[in-house]
Amino acid sequence: MTSNDTPRTPHPYIGMWVTADGFIRQELLPNGRYDEARGNRASAYTGRYTVTGSHIDYVDDTGFTATGDVRNGVLFHEHLVLYREGELNTPVRAAR
Repeated sequence: MTSNDTPRTPHPYIGMWVTADGFIRQELLPNGRYDEARGNRASAYTGRYTVTGSHIDYVDDTGFTATGDVRNGVLFHEHLVLYREGELNTPVRAAR
């Protein structure tokens, strides 16, 4: 293994984020893509994202843009408030 092959620690924001009611589930993937499900509609929104500090910029595959900020472990994404899936006092992923 060369120094270029050294595995990277995944970004701390990677993973599933959910609203308190579990209706919206947004997964931030390690490849810079996101996949957002709403209710029973899997992949309702997909696109790419970039992280700068605690700020996230989203560009949907249709060209729509949005932003988010992580504060105290909570993701504030436009009008949504999302929590890490499985964290204390947060919901478990809704059935698909």
